[in-house]
Amino acid sequence: MNKTFLPTAVAFAAAAAIGISGARAEVSELKIAQQYGIGYLPVMVMEEQKLVEKHAKNAGLGELNVSFTKLAAGNVMNDALLSGSLHFASGGVGPLITLWSRTKGNLDVKAVGAINSMPLFLNSRNPAVKTIKDFTEKDKIALPAAKVSIQAVTLQMAAEKAFGEGNHAKLDTLTVSMAHPDAQAALLSGQSEVNAHFSSPPFQYQQLEKPGIHNVLNSYDVLGGPATFNLMWTTSKFRNENPKTYDAFVKALEEAIAFINRDRKAAAELYLRVAKGKDTVQDILAMLNDPKIEFTMTPNNVMKYVDFMAKVGSIKVKPASWKDLFFPNAHSLAGS
Repeated sequence: MNKTFLPTAVAFAAAAAIGISGARAEVSELKIAQQYGIGYLPVMVMEEQKLVEKHAKNAGLGELNVSFTKLAAGNVMNDALLSGSLHFASGGVGPLITLWSRTKGNLDVKAVGAINSMPLFLNSRNPAVKTIKDFTEKDKIALPAAKVSIQAVTLQMAAEKAFGEGNHAKLDTLTVSMAHPDAQAALLSGQSEVNAHFSSPPFQYQQLEKPGIHNVLNSYDVLGGPATFNLMWTTSKFRNENPKTYDAFVKALEEAIAFINRDRKAAAELYLRVAKGKDTVQDILAMLNDPKIEFTMTPNNVMKYVDFMAKVGSIKVKPASWKDLFFPNAHSLAGS
């Protein structure tokens, strides 16, 4: 072999190897987490229809191994994300804002987009409780994560309105952290100390079908209108190191939401298959057709939560705009 050719050939081979490894430098396995309820239907659609895998393949990433897991609350999601055992978290506005503030300037956690807007109900089996002012130390209110979950923050906002400035934490001592299925079982049993549950669809509607359960609070009344319930988020580090995977995830989420809005009946059937719920298709379809429930990536009234959490000291760093909380792919949306 020509000796002058050898270094060139070696250099070319090395460059080719770098190019090949660079094309596969992004993660080969993607871990996504969801919680319980209809709010996470877009994630269920992504899972069953393998939408992330499809868009990853279209982007030239090959066979991406995507795994989905269920976690009980947003604070658990955040711990998993920070530990590196999770790539995309899903949950309420409260946990996102909390983690955005904590990671500002280092991991820089931000939202990919909202996934829905829907009302959250606080229901009770205590006939003496007509409004939140009627709760006493004898009552226990179950919610996903005390002080952190969107239900907990909404309850604080309601408490301040009911009891006056500075009294946002007045009902915190009554709250207990429980996953929605466990909390619902406790509420309906009639035997548990948990006699109230601040939940989400479908649980809140299932509860109201039972004798003796009534509604005490609606989150839309607290917020003064429709508001985002769930979002998806990840770290800026992950997005920067895996731009094609991130883009595939965004496209998959957009497609999942479009599927739900295009065919609610098929979406209801999918929910029952994946969640293994005991409702009928008609039950779930009625919830999906509720005009107050919307599947959308557009954030709605997020800054009302931000302003409140900053005022009461739940976060130390405050975003100037809702766009600060989101990656650029969401910035063209009509958010608030």
